[in-house]
Amino acid sequence: MKKTPLNQIHKDLGAKMTDFGGWEMPVEYTGIIEEHQAVRNQCGLFDVSHMGEILVSGENAAKSLQKIITNDLQKLEPGKIIYTPICKPDGGIIDDLLVYCLQEDQYLMVVNASNIEKDFKWINEHLLSKTKAENLSDKYAMLALQGPESKKILTQLTDIDLNSLDYYRFRQAKAAGIGMIISRTGYTGELGFELYFEPEAAKKIWDRLMEAGSDSGLKACGLGARDTLRLEKAYPLYGNDIDETTNPYQAGLSWTAALDKGDFIGREKLIEIEKNCCQRKLCPFKITGRGMARHGYEVYAESEKIGEVTSGSYSPTLAESIGLAYLKDEYTEPGTEIEIKVRKRMVKAEVLKGPFV
Repeated sequence: MKKTPLNQIHKDLGAKMTDFGGWEMPVEYTGIIEEHQAVRNQCGLFDVSHMGEILVSGENAAKSLQKIITNDLQKLEPGKIIYTPICKPDGGIIDDLLVYCLQEDQYLMVVNASNIEKDFKWINEHLLSKTKAENLSDKYAMLALQGPESKKILTQLTDIDLNSLDYYRFRQAKAAGIGMIISRTGYTGELGFELYFEPEAAKKIWDRLMEAGSDSGLKACGLGARDTLRLEKAYPLYGNDIDETTNPYQAGLSWTAALDKGDFIGREKLIEIEKNCCQRKLCPFKITGRGMARHGYEVYAESEKIGEVTSGSYSPTLAESIGLAYLKDEYTEPGTEIEIKVRKRMVKAEVLKGPFV
């Protein structure tokens, strides 16, 4: 398995480690619920150095990306970020990612760890002339500082005014004396920042942040809490809730499909899907009976199979079992009663309007 620069620190802290997309990553340190609640109420620090970074630059960088992504690159200017899928011609989602506009002809794409090689190959295949893509994933370490206290903690290490950094904005600056990208983004739904810097500085940055947050309840957090936090916000996870068999309209990401921006890969199919509506949609639900829904569990209504669970977990904030499932369109209205097959028994559940928190 691949290892991040902080692998030994995680082990020294007693983290439970697991294989995540070929990376040895921490699942939890003191417990998922405790780490989850720290992010919701104080602050948590995540090592997300497994994520991939692909730099697209050159004279036709903007034109190339406008063709590759579904969202509208014209929304960007230096210092701004957009969230977007990249799709196949049939509308299937190859990946969902962030695009950072570093300068007019230079864009950093932050992609899911398990998709780095696939994405890099796809991007290269669709670049226009006078444009190049570089896989810089080995050149970056990445930390996510997430929670209500994150601004107070990070302010102690940087000279920039974090109050001036709006959501989905970034600055190239210094923290703890290290040059980095400081990004007002995250996957938890809380106030937070993501930091990109050279791998050699990872231990120093981690230690300085943990020290700065010692009086603010800062906790090291693993992928377990990251998953429950994003699920409470109904954020889709690639490989669970979205993949190449799903499209943005099914996944509730229609706002990322800029059909009026001009031609892009998958546009014709997405226009057709929008007109004809979706036969199934990704819906939030909560368990009203006793049990826990997990990925792959079948969903029923009136003894008919109507879908499948893609994500399911206990919500530490709500103290309920929640999840996401693809359901037939006629069963997607909030308040609809459904049943989920948990092993050999049927458990009652209810369709909700997301997010949960």
